[in-house]
Amino acid sequence: PPATANTYCITTQGVIPVAYLVKKKVRGKTYYYIAECKWVDGKPRVVSQKYLGSLEKIEARMTAPIPTPVSGTDAEYGASAALFSLAQQLDVVGTIDRHVPKRNQGLSLGEYLLLAALNRAIAPSSKRRLGEWYQKTALYRWLPAKPSLLASQRFWDHMERLDQEHIQAIEAQLTARMVEKFHLDLRCLVYDTTNFITWLDTLNPAELAQRGHSKEKRYDLKIVGLALLVTTDFHIPLFHQVFPGNRTDSTQFGSVTEDLVERYKKLAGACNDVTLIYDKGNNSRANQQAVDESPFHFVGSLKACEVPELLEVSRTEFSSLQGGDLAGATAYRVQREVFGVQRTVVVTYNESLYLGQLQGHLGRLRKLTDSLKELARSLARRAEQVLEGKRLRGKVPTVSSVEAQTQSILEKAGNPYRQWVKTTVQPGEADMPHLAYHVDHGVVEEFNARHLGKTILFTDRHEWSNEDIIRAYRGQNHVEMAIREMKDPHFLSWEPQFHWTDQKIMVHAFYCVLALALVNLTRRKLHQAGIELSTEAMLRELTGIKELVHIYHKGSRMKDCITLSEVSGLQRKMLAALGLEYPTAGKGDESCVVGD
Repeated sequence: PPATANTYCITTQGVIPVAYLVKKKVRGKTYYYIAECKWVDGKPRVVSQKYLGSLEKIEARMTAPIPTPVSGTDAEYGASAALFSLAQQLDVVGTIDRHVPKRNQGLSLGEYLLLAALNRAIAPSSKRRLGEWYQKTALYRWLPAKPSLLASQRFWDHMERLDQEHIQAIEAQLTARMVEKFHLDLRCLVYDTTNFITWLDTLNPAELAQRGHSKEKRYDLKIVGLALLVTTDFHIPLFHQVFPGNRTDSTQFGSVTEDLVERYKKLAGACNDVTLIYDKGNNSRANQQAVDESPFHFVGSLKACEVPELLEVSRTEFSSLQGGDLAGATAYRVQREVFGVQRTVVVTYNESLYLGQLQGHLGRLRKLTDSLKELARSLARRAEQVLEGKRLRGKVPTVSSVEAQTQSILEKAGNPYRQWVKTTVQPGEADMPHLAYHVDHGVVEEFNARHLGKTILFTDRHEWSNEDIIRAYRGQNHVEMAIREMKDPHFLSWEPQFHWTDQKIMVHAFYCVLALALVNLTRRKLHQAGIELSTEAMLRELTGIKELVHIYHKGSRMKDCITLSEVSGLQRKMLAALGLEYPTAGKGDESCVVGD
């Protein structure tokens, strides 16, 4: 069009601007621009104008070869962007920095903690390797840091500023923000404990790291206990506490009830009718009294010895349960006094649980009888050698010594297995003791009928149906899932953990739990978009999304550019569901920052 013309395409949708060339003469020379107009306040207005140059320069550009990158690098994008975006929404860095401020120099304490949490979630490593991992991620664009700032000593210099009071206050604020922003379901909350091994020296004075009942069977190492309160809504952690590894679960539960009540008060605005779920390892009269006096309702489980008479109830008195998720399960309901108060007690029977427990019991029984068989065979071989006139080494076994060995094997097997196997030791051939044993199948069958497949629940939710009570207690698997995730060696791992003071162990626990929260909130967001993935599968898909930095020769006048690696259909859906932008602008350009 002529230089003075404004060109539009008029449609039923209105006036759509059309870009056009504008020719201008400046000091006798002709230059070209590309202009765009829009309809503004009822009149056409030029809204943008870009200089193209002279005709010769335009022609040179059109005929010149297209510059190609001289090199390139790649960095992990998907998981870093997703978790960092959630951390922005929760204001993780700002919340931490408001509680523990520092001089505006280098990274803030909040930025250090967030980096540690993201590292735990995506690629757990020691603090010495934190900088190496950071340089291979897209975090350099959102949390820029010099390599010297990520040295392990610099990290721990900052972490020493954080104490237990700070951690509790920060966690309380982040929890409230999670509930408010993501509308978490708080009707049922699950409490449980676990422990983690440490590599601390035996003489280390740390009070948290102690030898105790290791759930990983590493009795040669000191352990640290962790208590968690999580939602049944994608097991988002709302509260945590680190405790000495030699403290029992019931003792820890008694010490944490006041803290749980305080956390309840902070959440009461979002849900004023919360049911606390916990297992029988936390039971004691004092603990139950504390729960009764708290604002929580509860669903717990009982040990068989606490209500032995209910094991005698015939299975014919159990009633079927409604719902496909409860198929194969029946229940018997009764009112009983438990810990001095009248409760609703529900005994459940589950066929799948029965078969699983039966398989486990038979395996341990087989191990016991194999040990007895080996002892009997060794005695028989020794008797044969004596009859053949061979000279034997070692102490000659006697009836009393073999009885002691047999008793030791039975004691090691423990209850109920030592009651299932009957043994006799008598003099045999060549005055050698003879060991005989058999399984009392009547006792085994009686035990199986009374105990296997049964779970005894008790609650103050008298108005709930059997199905409601059982489903609530099955929510216990949410905290068990959270604990398993923290023991995953690839993602979200508590280990490696080499910290040698109580304060450092508490900080380590805090950013591990923060990592768990960010990951499970991400998984919840994908679920709401119809994308169902396990935690491991989600993180593998996200970490497989890379950003590519294309680096051009300086003389080409081309800016370094960031693009996304080729993604699968699933990965593309995940990016869209998480609201992540594709990094396609110049390196460092603000338009590359992930969205909310």
